[in-house]
Amino acid sequence: MSLGLKQLTENPWENIREKYPVGSKHTATVRNVTNFGVFAELEDGVEGLVHNSDLSWTRIKHPLEVVSPGDTIEVQILDFDEANHKLSLGHKQLTPNPWDEIEAKFPVGSTVEGTVASTTDKGANITLDGAEGFAFNRELVKEDGKQAVVGDKLNFKVIELRRATNRILLSHLRTYQEVKEKAAATEAASTSKAVKNINKAVEKTTLGDIDALAALKEKLEKGE
Repeated sequence: MSLGLKQLTENPWENIREKYPVGSKHTATVRNVTNFGVFAELEDGVEGLVHNSDLSWTRIKHPLEVVSPGDTIEVQILDFDEANHKLSLGHKQLTPNPWDEIEAKFPVGSTVEGTVASTTDKGANITLDGAEGFAFNRELVKEDGKQAVVGDKLNFKVIELRRATNRILLSHLRTYQEVKEKAAATEAASTSKAVKNINKAVEKTTLGDIDALAALKEKLEKGE
């Protein structure tokens, strides 16, 4: 009886979960790059997919922006499909998430300086210090009423951080609009206070006059 090579070699997928438990870290070699991710080999016969979303914390158009065939990368075991001999791998999970720093550096409500880098139909991409943000068209109106254009260096207010989509939403409009609104509110409050003081003065004067008339009446009645 003769045995084939396949029968003589150990099946690498036997006890795969023991050798590569979920969450464990390993070194793999990039064998193939596709539009949706990269296939990385852990050992002969054991290969897994690193999807684009698990390759980098930042948005990428193609995996070749991050790795090339033959590269050695660190991966983490995310999930198994033993029936089809497939592994789901992650690479970004082993690298620092830049959004931890972004949330500390650009908190919501803070004002930062940025440059209009490019425009789209909906708004503009804004270059910040070490990051990129986005402002919708309505948030790009300058104090003189004109729309911000590419190259403009302006102050922007951070209005929202969308960690799930890696997006920093900004507004130039609110950097001066809110200041004007606060000034108007302060002026209105001062005016209201002044009116109340005047009313109190008038009321006090009126009561004083009534008291004086009452005293005069009483005096007359006594025949003094």
